[in-house]
Amino acid sequence: MRRWLAVCGLSAVAAAAVSAQALPPELQKVWKATKLPDSALSLEIREAGGPVVASINAGQPRNPASVMKTVTTWAALSALGPDYTWQTRFLANDGAKIDAQGSLQGPLYVQASGDPLFTIEDLWNGLRELRLRGVKNLSEVIVDRSIFGQVEIDPGDFDDSPDRPYNASPDAMMVGFGATRILFQADAEHRQWVPVTDPPTRNVRIEGRLEWLDGRCKPARNFAADTQIQGATATIRVSGQAYGACGDFSLYRLAASQADHFETLFRLLWRELGGTLSRGFSQGKAPARAEVLAALDSESLAEVIRLINKRSNNVMARMLLLTLGAELNGPGATVASGGQAVAQVLRNQQVDTAGWVLDNGSGLSRQGRVTAHGLAQMLDVAWRSAMMPEFVSSLAIAGMDGTMRRRLRSDDTRGQAHVKTGTLRDAKALAGYVRGASGKRYILVSLVNHPQAGAVQPFDDALVRWLASR
Repeated sequence: MRRWLAVCGLSAVAAAAVSAQALPPELQKVWKATKLPDSALSLEIREAGGPVVASINAGQPRNPASVMKTVTTWAALSALGPDYTWQTRFLANDGAKIDAQGSLQGPLYVQASGDPLFTIEDLWNGLRELRLRGVKNLSEVIVDRSIFGQVEIDPGDFDDSPDRPYNASPDAMMVGFGATRILFQADAEHRQWVPVTDPPTRNVRIEGRLEWLDGRCKPARNFAADTQIQGATATIRVSGQAYGACGDFSLYRLAASQADHFETLFRLLWRELGGTLSRGFSQGKAPARAEVLAALDSESLAEVIRLINKRSNNVMARMLLLTLGAELNGPGATVASGGQAVAQVLRNQQVDTAGWVLDNGSGLSRQGRVTAHGLAQMLDVAWRSAMMPEFVSSLAIAGMDGTMRRRLRSDDTRGQAHVKTGTLRDAKALAGYVRGASGKRYILVSLVNHPQAGAVQPFDDALVRWLASR
């Protein structure tokens, strides 16, 4: 081990040309089995708070896929603090009256905060608070999204799957990620599946049929649910076969724009609460002296980053990047100002971001780039920070939860690593912390960009096992 450390303990500058032959024999063998060229790999291993142990092509910018979320979440956590929250506010004009019939004088302003985890239940609570304050009849609703600038994206741009929730567009007034739930209820008596949309709306129709299968619960066969949007109407066509023994199940699809989804939910919930709306919705800015009628605080940032990293939630990561941009560079945040804010935070921490491309903060991108060396530096900064516990606990635990719950489940590795995974076509990545048998913590960053990048997973798992044994 000492001999190997002497060979591999390279400086960041000299690391770029080192090949996988510098690895110990057992890891060389696993690497060769991937049949990937050495040039496809960027690797850096270092002791947390200590020296670099191994560095291979670590200065080469690579697409990190969803490992980019560690950059966004760490920058936001360190700049805003773990107790940071978002507040969505319902406002009226200063001095506006509510008459005896419950009619609000002037419009209701909904001031969006960019809350990445604003749910249908949150919206219901806000509207219920309005009803408790005596508001029943609204003339119009003006949605203030000015915390963000022009951030809407085409959900189909990335992989031509515009109805998949992971492609959802960010929006300052996003509710439930903008996704519609389709619940398939198991009707055992009639041996059929009954689809129900949530929220129930005439704008979403379900066509086709899911065939009922008898027998023990097994994965569905040839299941498909694809959405076509024409104007204000979405049609979800379902097909395939599913086993009744599995019981009810749900899936989610994007069936409207974020703005239309919010308006549909608002109208539905307001009507259910006994409210009326005479005119409609528009977008605008709340007056500076508007009166607060109700306000909703979000979950803390510490809780939000756990969901982003453990579940690898793309739209939440995008929203967090924009939030950081708004807090550091002012309202009207864009992807560009969010990326500038992240870079600013990391530069202040002396992290080497040379060659990095910080685009949308989620890693769902073909353009995003980081280096293994710079990312390992960032993870080292996080380790030595007072906010280390909040950050590390946001990462998936090997063999236990998140995106790592089915990997590295043997006794020698289960629970020994907190890491973030990343997978795209042509990109595979793993980054985080591994606890060695000696009690030392190791920082591991592995980035592979290659058409057969998926072949690297056994090697990444071998790296974690090797470090866990040290």
